[in-house]
Amino acid sequence: MTDFTDIKAPVSTVTVNRDKVAESTNNIYMAIVIIAKRAEQIQQEMKSALYAELGELDESKKQQPPIQEVYEDIDNIEISKRYERLPKPWAMALQEWLEGKIPWRFIDEEDNDKVF
Repeated sequence: MTDFTDIKAPVSTVTVNRDKVAESTNNIYMAIVIIAKRAEQIQQEMKSALYAELGELDESKKQQPPIQEVYEDIDNIEISKRYERLPKPWAMALQEWLEGKIPWRFIDEEDNDKVF
């Protein structure tokens, strides 16, 4: 599971030089597809991590007296807000791409695998 706080992606939209994005593939469209697929993976990881944390609270809620349910809801809100403050998955994926942390491979016309 990825620690999302370690990814130093911008929280808001920033302009990125498209030549820098396309640098390793020499094709901006291919780079965007790779980044989009990684963003989908990050989104699924974030969703799983969020549900796991909320599930842990639900398990402890079953063991608590009813008066403490209000405090458990506050904990749920705190966890949700923490995830909302994180950079968006596309921004994390773009940052990983610019840092060269996304491995990818290209299959050419002769069906030869090339890993970069």
